[in-house]
Amino acid sequence: MPLAAAVVQWETKRGIRDTGEDPALARRRAREHVAAPDVKHGLGAYTVRCLVADYLAGHVEHNASPAVQTNTRYALGSPIEPILDKLPESVTRKMAFDLLEGLRDRPTYANRIKMELGAAWDYALDAGRLPENTPNWWRQIMRGRLRSKGRSRNGERVTDKRVLTGPEITALVPWVQVLEEDVADAVQLYLWTGQRGNEIVAMQGVELSEETDGFWWTIPKAKTKNKRIERATAHRVPLVGRAELIVRRRWAIYGAGHLFPYAAPKSGRRPAKSRKGITQASVGQIIARCQPYWKGNNKLVTERPIPVTGWTPHDLRRTARTMLGAMGCANEVAEEIIGHIKPGIVGVYNLYTYDAEKREWLTKLAARLEELAAS
Repeated sequence: MPLAAAVVQWETKRGIRDTGEDPALARRRAREHVAAPDVKHGLGAYTVRCLVADYLAGHVEHNASPAVQTNTRYALGSPIEPILDKLPESVTRKMAFDLLEGLRDRPTYANRIKMELGAAWDYALDAGRLPENTPNWWRQIMRGRLRSKGRSRNGERVTDKRVLTGPEITALVPWVQVLEEDVADAVQLYLWTGQRGNEIVAMQGVELSEETDGFWWTIPKAKTKNKRIERATAHRVPLVGRAELIVRRRWAIYGAGHLFPYAAPKSGRRPAKSRKGITQASVGQIIARCQPYWKGNNKLVTERPIPVTGWTPHDLRRTARTMLGAMGCANEVAEEIIGHIKPGIVGVYNLYTYDAEKREWLTKLAARLEELAAS
């Protein structure tokens, strides 16, 4: 150690000693805390299992959608089994590291578990159920180390953001008609509206309105991705062209209810009791099952092979946004169309909704898409 560094360290320790503390004793206690063996706890002990149950009941069930609740319960179940019966204050930094290190081959999943455990520890600390000096290692370890490697496709990792080209749209739009109607309609609405998949499949007739300037779909704030942002509002989407035709047809069939209702499976499987509409994931899985690289046993063989590969339904939303930019749509209008919140101070002072501009540019987008589909 360089002399200067040694002098600094000596001065620091002397300052600690002068306050009445014993540095050697502090180090020994720290070692004993880290190396403390797991002991049998009494019946009333507050274990990690209890901490997780409190977090799920007190926070997740009040703030997350049913789907997110299910995923969170799974993430905080068997994957963290090694620590469930330990006292939270006895979970060491090494234990936390080893748990996440064991999930390193699934970095996105490991990050989800790390995030939820960090939130669960914070919840217990805020509620006074843990000693105030209990460390929350989940907030401190593996920062920036759990990076997604992208999707695995034919043995290769794919991380690129996909945008369909004009010729690909020309080939794809006629092909989607061979899919079942719910999926075909949802896929086309991705392109013609640029909206999120979970918002499309949750569409209800009560959200539609005839107005002086045309047909509108108003997505309640509670259904949007921005529902927890205080200054966010309901998102208004003008329906024009093919999007209007699809939605009007479904509206006439299903009325004020869900326009993409969930149908119980025809096989012997039990229906999902709480499900009212089809899910974004089910649409994505059907598209994935059509791809030539699908490895599952339930590959979906359509009348015509899929003409464009390597895409997901969300790529169609990205394609719509990219096309708007390419056609000259102002950035603030395009961002309003796809439901992004105005950033920073702009969002505080600019409360204009751009309704007229949204209709103008979605009309232009619809015309361009029909041109490509017909060519």
